[in-house]
This record gives sequence, structure tokens and C-alpha cells, in this order.
Amino acid sequence: MTWFLLSIAIAAEIMGTLLLKRSDGFTKLWPSIGVVIGYLTAFALLSQSLKKIDVGITYAIWSGFGIVGAALGGAIFFDQHLTKLNLIGMTIIIAGVVIMNAGGVSH
Repeated sequence: MTWFLLSIAIAAEIMGTLLLKRSDGFTKLWPSIGVVIGYLTAFALLSQSLKKIDVGITYAIWSGFGIVGAALGGAIFFDQHLTKLNLIGMTIIIAGVVIMNAGGVSH
């Protein structure tokens, strides 16, 4: 269940980040409300994940998938172009998360 909560936290953080762009500097009401809901949900669920998963592993997963998700979301929803170097960088980030997880989780 902890890993499920972390995955929902990551999705909520990505949603909040994408809506932050859509909010146009908090000048648009509904996207701005979505930002607040996304980040509140993300941090609430992240804090629950930290009860069972080490902070280093949790943050590696959180930030790694957040970066990749925001970049892919930007490409999908805002027509932002991803270069070959961007894709290589995202691959390195994912590899780093996998390596961190291979180190194991202590309780």
C-alpha cells in the first residue's frame, strides 16, 4: 500500500506542476485550484510513504519520476520539444532511481 500511495503522490505532483503552467502565474482560477489540490495531495501522500520507505529512496523515486513525468507532460500537453539530450538525461534519471532501489530499503 505504501508504494501505491507514493505512486499517487507522484501523479498528483506531476498534475500540480502541469497545472502550474496552465494557471498562467496563478491568474486563472481553476488551474490554480488544481495546483493547490495537486500539491496538497502529493505532500500528504508523500508524508505517509515516508513512514515505511527510507527518505533517500522515497525522494529519488519522487523526484526522478516527477522530472520525467513533467517533461513528458510538457511535451504532450504544451507541445514542448524533447531533444535527444533530454531523453538521454531522463534515461539516466530512471537508471539512477533503479540503482537506488537496488540498494534496498531498511525499516
